[in-house]
Amino acid sequence: MNENSGLHTSSNLRNTLLSESGVGIAANSILLLFHILKFFCGHRPKPTDLSIGLLALIHLLMLLIMAFTVTDIFISWQGWDDIICKFLLYLHRVFRGVSLCTTSLLSVLQAIILSPRSSCLAKFKHKSPYHISCALLLLSIFYMFISSHLLVYIIVTPNLTLNNFMFVTQSCSILPMSYLMQSTFSTLLALREAFFISLMALSSGYMLTLLCRHKKLSQHLHSTRLSPKASPEIRATWSILLLLSVFVMTSIMDSIVSCSRTMFLDDPTFYCIQLLVGHSYATFSPFVFMSTKIYKGNLLRSMCEGDKCLNIH
Repeated sequence: MNENSGLHTSSNLRNTLLSESGVGIAANSILLLFHILKFFCGHRPKPTDLSIGLLALIHLLMLLIMAFTVTDIFISWQGWDDIICKFLLYLHRVFRGVSLCTTSLLSVLQAIILSPRSSCLAKFKHKSPYHISCALLLLSIFYMFISSHLLVYIIVTPNLTLNNFMFVTQSCSILPMSYLMQSTFSTLLALREAFFISLMALSSGYMLTLLCRHKKLSQHLHSTRLSPKASPEIRATWSILLLLSVFVMTSIMDSIVSCSRTMFLDDPTFYCIQLLVGHSYATFSPFVFMSTKIYKGNLLRSMCEGDKCLNIH
């Protein structure tokens, strides 16, 4: 094996990556359990519940695959076969794309919910959850298609030391692509990123405009003070804006580390840092939702009511 196998001696990197995946798995599991209990206990779901629950499930699966990947990077063992390499790494790439789609569509959905009755978006309020679900399904199928080339290029790492293979884990590598193939898929991914980040920017700007208008109205109605209790829609909007800020910051950092990895000729340490940065959004996003007042009270209530539901059934 080449110098990449020496990564198993770096206990600090290994422990940091496994700690991140462990924290993220626990947090996303709690958030997903909250939505499952809420559904089974007969609570009326909010329009954003499906998107948030789906985001928690996607991130949970992403972090589980990350934990398996870290194990194969740092621990010497017999390794994975070709089918496991292709399946896990392809699935991980698809989940990352679906996470981006879901986050973007969640911001659009919240902008529709927050829009006043006089807005042209108001007519989509009752239909938007259904349309968002259909759009997400179609986008997921599309992203599975544009990522399908990985099923060909992901292989079991050969015994011979070859410099043109890209290191993924001790068991798996990526074959070098032709210039045309790499350019085609890089362009498709760049267009996807630009489209969804533009959607986030537009919906975020619209929500901030509405929030500023609400603040001025509250100050007018309550003289010099804001309303002591903001509506659930306003609080949910602030949490989603915070979520989008976290997403943008982690995306920028991920791009910087990815470029650095290319500059340093696929250095394995930069690859581990890229794993750490690339999964930070999946790890911290559930805390954004659970830190809001909406989830603080409802989370415990749903857990208690969930026990009652289980006892009844």
